[in-house]
Amino acid sequence: MSSAAEQEAVQDSEREAVREAGTVAAVRAEIVEVRRTGHAEAVRAANPAPAVWPGAPMPLGARFRVGPDGVAGTNFALWAGGAEAVELCLFDERGVETRCPLTELTHEIWHGFVPGVRPGQRYGYRVHGRWDPWTGARWNAAKLLLDPYARAVDGTFSLPPEVYGHVRDWPDQHVADTVRDDRDSAPYVPKGVVVHDDDDWVEDRRPKTPWADSVIYELHVRGFTKLHPDIPRELRGTYAGLAHPAAIGHLTRLGVTAVELLPVHQFAHEDHLLRRGLRNHWGYNSIGYFAPHADYSSSGTAGQQVGEFKRMVRALHDAGIEVILDVVYNHTAEAGELGPMLSLRGIDNRGYYRLEGDPRRYADYTGCGNTLHVVQPQVLRLITDSLRYWVTEMGVDGFRFDLAAALARSMHDVDMLSPFLAVIAQDPVLRRVKLIAEPWDVGNGGYQVGAFPPLWTEWNDRYRDAVRDFWRGALPDVRDLGYRLTGSSDLYAWGGRRPYASVNFVTAHDGFTLRDLVSYEHKRNEANGEGNRDGTNDNRAWNCGAEGESDDPGINALRRRQLRNLLTTLLLSTGVPMLVAGDEMGRTQGGNNNAYCQDNETGWVDWSLLDQPQWRELAALTARVLTLRRTHPVLRRRAFFSGRAQAPDGLRDLAWFARDGREMTEGDWYAPAATLGLYLSGRDIPGRDARGEPVTDDSFLAVLHAGAEPTSFALPGAPWADAYELVLDTSREEQAEAPGTLLDGGTELTVPARSVLLLRVVE
Repeated sequence: MSSAAEQEAVQDSEREAVREAGTVAAVRAEIVEVRRTGHAEAVRAANPAPAVWPGAPMPLGARFRVGPDGVAGTNFALWAGGAEAVELCLFDERGVETRCPLTELTHEIWHGFVPGVRPGQRYGYRVHGRWDPWTGARWNAAKLLLDPYARAVDGTFSLPPEVYGHVRDWPDQHVADTVRDDRDSAPYVPKGVVVHDDDDWVEDRRPKTPWADSVIYELHVRGFTKLHPDIPRELRGTYAGLAHPAAIGHLTRLGVTAVELLPVHQFAHEDHLLRRGLRNHWGYNSIGYFAPHADYSSSGTAGQQVGEFKRMVRALHDAGIEVILDVVYNHTAEAGELGPMLSLRGIDNRGYYRLEGDPRRYADYTGCGNTLHVVQPQVLRLITDSLRYWVTEMGVDGFRFDLAAALARSMHDVDMLSPFLAVIAQDPVLRRVKLIAEPWDVGNGGYQVGAFPPLWTEWNDRYRDAVRDFWRGALPDVRDLGYRLTGSSDLYAWGGRRPYASVNFVTAHDGFTLRDLVSYEHKRNEANGEGNRDGTNDNRAWNCGAEGESDDPGINALRRRQLRNLLTTLLLSTGVPMLVAGDEMGRTQGGNNNAYCQDNETGWVDWSLLDQPQWRELAALTARVLTLRRTHPVLRRRAFFSGRAQAPDGLRDLAWFARDGREMTEGDWYAPAATLGLYLSGRDIPGRDARGEPVTDDSFLAVLHAGAEPTSFALPGAPWADAYELVLDTSREEQAEAPGTLLDGGTELTVPARSVLLLRVVE
């Protein structure tokens, strides 16, 4: 009987057993393994397994090196805690598999040295053990598994039934995850690649930009470069494309100091997307924490992606731009109990994932089906080994942790003394790089904005909400806005934290683009194929009088003014500003606020926008405000405002003014207001420069007016200022390069409707 016929017979008998028994207990019966075919035996006979020497249990992964007696080869080491046996599977260029049993076991690590195995070798593992989902045991040696420490991955994850550890299409789906599938998955899954790179980064010069001076630009490697007309076509959508002078030139002209790359760890596409003919574009579905995503490589996937990624990092560093990775260590692409078996699930399901009281089920604090069990030593080691690898060997400068609260959970609750945070705090490599938390997850108690310990910065969604609400006229008062504009001291002024603990943003990859924020009030996610149910409904958006794109010149002019207001507010606020790629040139997603599966023009940056004068002007304004920020230390403070004078002859470092020119009282903070003035004293900046000298700067008055009509504003006179120079006026489509109008203190200034004015104090 052929293998296919045997498999079908086994599956038929399994289905019949379930129908007859009608209970989960019947499904638990041991399923007969499919016998190997005579063809497979012949292949193995023609390709005998090479000798496997004992090798070493550390480091984990596949490491090419010189072994005993000067023999070159590769050491393989895999942690598989409860496994009964492990086979290393080597694949030649034809895809023929050779299995090599690893017989050495040291501290739950299976290992061996294979002479003659060189860089470029493709490999995977088969891990043997019990199939008992009721206790969380899901070993299935029919499934080829990706090495969690693989440094390169060759091939694309598709999700046919063969890659599931259980019978995916079992008629009774509520017990389907308990029925083992014995079909070989090797033809359908990517393989790890042995990589050898002795590059020690001697010539690399990290920018090491201080946090207070940082400006982050969130971008997608593929989406940012895919449509760029000045990047060679063969490089668009790749690491090499981002390293191209045309891409880097845009970043340097803007004046950003760091790119925050959406996930570049090897990831897989979800089954529900593939069934709808879509792909995971954003990449928040990791499966290989050491491997650069192969689809972003222009030079090949047999290890070449590693070198290409490094060259991209070098090019960005040479331009003074740091590289921050958005990393997803909270869950993997294997999803819940009905998900595929790609790597960790088949290596040791109970050792890698958080399981519920019913061990068949996965604890899900991420909304993606599973959660890595970071309290387990081997999981914590996997994550920290990965982080150190990307810093020391790939050259990156920091990380933004997706759903970081899930990583900070101990057994159940979020714990800021958790093993993960403790290990990071004492690690000599990781404590020196930029660490950004997305300080929430989807579990109970998961919202932790302001709670992460010193050393960490955080995405501050309270900043986002307050600024959006102010400019759409939805703030009940201005108390919250005052905190957000000045570094959110209510959230971060504890434990030695600084204003730059707050990563300020108005938009991010998740949600409306900036242009859509002023063009739509309701999401338009039909193209995602989920009935417009996905994506948030809490957009805090205002469409300026018409939903969607408009031909009305007045509405479009108002929208552009609102874009200038939002960008200027963000870039003048204390803290670390984060821009999203394309927002500075009016990028739109057509109202889609969850474009995670739009690997097309919706999800790509449209560079042709810069051919239109109005969007070129918006990009120019962004660059101009960033130049102001870079030039003036009062706009990028390293310490919180105190509201007091720092020197005997100084002014208070921060003062707030109402429209009539008087300082705001406590009652003013509790009253509705569309106009707010804040005075930033450059004479009262705490701290000293690198030479120990006091830091001094110009003083500025910023006036934010969200009202629909112009308003008067009395400029504060002595002692605050004798005169002011108008530096910036967002009511104007074009900004003058020459110094602005001089205005005496006490002057009644007319502030245009919905605008930001920035005035410099003239001494």
